[in-house]
Amino acid sequence: MLSEWNSQSVLKPEEELQIAQTLIDRVVEATFCIDARAQILYVNTAFCQMMEYTREELLSMRLENIDLDFELQKWSEQWLTLKQQSALTFKSRYQTKAGQIFLVQVTVNYVETQGKELGCAIACDRTQELVELSLRQYASKAYQVQQQLQREGIGYQNIQTELASSLSLVCSTLESTAYGILALDFQGEFLCYNQKFLEMWGIPPSIHLSREWDRAKAFCESKVKDVEFFRTVVWDKSSPLEQESCDFIELKDGRILAHYSKPQRLENQIVGRVLSIWDVTRYKRTEEALKLNESRFRILAETTEASIFLLHDQRICYVNPAAETLTGYSKKELLNNFDIKRLIKGKKLRQIHKQDGGTCGEYQEMEILTKNGLQRWLACTVGLLDGVLDFSSKPVKLVTAIDITDYKQAESEVRQALEQTKRFSELRERFVSMLSHEFRTPLNVISFSADLLKRHLHQWTEEKNRSYLDLIQLAVQQISELLDEILLYRQAESGKLVCEPRQINLDRFCADIVAQMQLATGNQKSVNFVSHGNCQSAYLDPKLLQHILNNLLSNAIKYSSPGSVVTFELHCQSQEAIFTIKDPGIGIPVVDRQQIFEPFYRGSNVDNIPGTGLGLAIVKTLVDLHSGEISVESVVGIGTTFTVKLPTTYLGEAG
Repeated sequence: MLSEWNSQSVLKPEEELQIAQTLIDRVVEATFCIDARAQILYVNTAFCQMMEYTREELLSMRLENIDLDFELQKWSEQWLTLKQQSALTFKSRYQTKAGQIFLVQVTVNYVETQGKELGCAIACDRTQELVELSLRQYASKAYQVQQQLQREGIGYQNIQTELASSLSLVCSTLESTAYGILALDFQGEFLCYNQKFLEMWGIPPSIHLSREWDRAKAFCESKVKDVEFFRTVVWDKSSPLEQESCDFIELKDGRILAHYSKPQRLENQIVGRVLSIWDVTRYKRTEEALKLNESRFRILAETTEASIFLLHDQRICYVNPAAETLTGYSKKELLNNFDIKRLIKGKKLRQIHKQDGGTCGEYQEMEILTKNGLQRWLACTVGLLDGVLDFSSKPVKLVTAIDITDYKQAESEVRQALEQTKRFSELRERFVSMLSHEFRTPLNVISFSADLLKRHLHQWTEEKNRSYLDLIQLAVQQISELLDEILLYRQAESGKLVCEPRQINLDRFCADIVAQMQLATGNQKSVNFVSHGNCQSAYLDPKLLQHILNNLLSNAIKYSSPGSVVTFELHCQSQEAIFTIKDPGIGIPVVDRQQIFEPFYRGSNVDNIPGTGLGLAIVKTLVDLHSGEISVESVVGIGTTFTVKLPTTYLGEAG
């Protein structure tokens, strides 16, 4: 019976849940349940009464709808803390449906049931603490306001002190300035003035400007020449006009006073005008003199034949008619933002000094390009006009120019003639030196051999006598070749040589020259001749070509060591023959290559190797007569290659 009764007395889970819900709903504390997303899941009657919402309204809300201090990031952190600690208490401000705000202490317990995470919270009203907090904040704010007022009071005292100091400074400034200062109101009364104003106008101490301003006005008007103008610019401008103005008033004593008038404002309202007054008598007299000088300058500039330019900051501000004629540009073109670099292409500068050592100007020779594209040379004097002429109070440069193009051309011709004379003098010196050197050796041989033959002709055998006769004959031949070379060079220089091309077999012609050259050297040095292309027929001057090739081949042999091989290549193209002569000789230094084709010039490394220095000069002339080209490539100690290009088409045939 007892066991049956116990089994009947145990409550079912549904009954337990219903009883717990009834108990929670009837407790006095406001209770509610939320999830991790701050969604309200359950509220009791006390919580509904606290928030003044119905149960259905609260169950459709999230915590952020009633919690004024709710922040999602903060709530995420609080939920994480709740899970770790199982319980959490915090305070926040809640707002009822009617809009009333009150402080709530919330105690939340973490519950996990049937796989769900819940927070069961009890909310307690702590409005009284909020009131006390507000009172404390109000008291603190009142204290801060009191402190701020005290600081502002001290600040006002400091400002007052600074204003007094500034006023004293302004008064001192007004009294120390070189300008006369006068402040007027709309009625023309004198509000403020400094001692300099009284001195400028000569106002006697008997007139008190602040009390007797009518009398002061009359005194000032008695000092000026034009009373009506004075009244207009001084008294009548006491009206509230916005603009500033500057007027010049001439006094009866001859002085001119400038009056600069500026509106005086107080809180954006014009309350009067302040006049700054200074003596401009000297300035006005200077201005009149400048205008007179400017007029005289223009009269002089317009009538002179010299070209005159006035420049300021590399810009032309005046030109006279002569400058227009010289440059080809009109005055309108030159004065309208003209780029002076378009005109001036070059200049040479030279300072001009006074006797006392000071600089008074510049002399320049300028090269200009006219509008028509002509180059002209000008002799220019450049001086600074500072205070002599008035061009908006800016210093300008005065450039006076005359055309010296003809003189420069004559100077150039004289310079060229002097250079040519110098060149001829150097050539003559080289020629004399060459003659004395090249003739001395064969003449000494002739003289020595002849003397020996004269003394021993009958004692020596015929064979020995013939050897000395051969030496004499060889020396005579050398002198003859030297003379022929000199005569040929003279003919080439005087223009007496004429290129007379005719058809020749270029292959056979070159082969014959190589054979003659090797025969002349006794086959001691080898020349390797190679021909490329069709070289059977070419139109060239055989005499001139023979001299060209003989000279280049003999030089290649002469400046090469014994047993070496000279290479001679012939390339024939459609209208051109290319001769290349390459030797493994001493080479030509770089410093000598630019002058190697000048007459009587020899390389600096030839030592005692005989030569006249005329061969390559003659070759260059003969190549030019053929309308050809000659070039050289060389490395010292390695060898030299000469390349000659000659046209092979007869011009007369082409015509």
